[in-house]
Amino acid sequence: MRLSQLKRHQQATITAVTSAVMPATATPLQDSTSTTQADPIGQRLQTLGFIPGEQVTVLALGLFGRDPVLVQIGFTRFALRRTEADRIQVEIRA
Repeated sequence: MRLSQLKRHQQATITAVTSAVMPATATPLQDSTSTTQADPIGQRLQTLGFIPGEQVTVLALGLFGRDPVLVQIGFTRFALRRTEADRIQVEIRA
């Protein structure tokens, strides 16, 4: 399940932060630097604390299109765009 799919006040555990999808036009024969570029958004999310095993709680959702998503990890709150929240895989806490 993705973080963007959680409901308000729902808690979950982060299982993974996925990177952006590689363009369909990329082929293995291209220069390796063009096909294995680092994903800056995924790296930034991990630097901020969105790492596997961390507990996350959805505090609020935007009115129009559920964007942005306000989440809390520990004592820190983050407002994420829905596209950023889509990159974070979670497992609902029982």
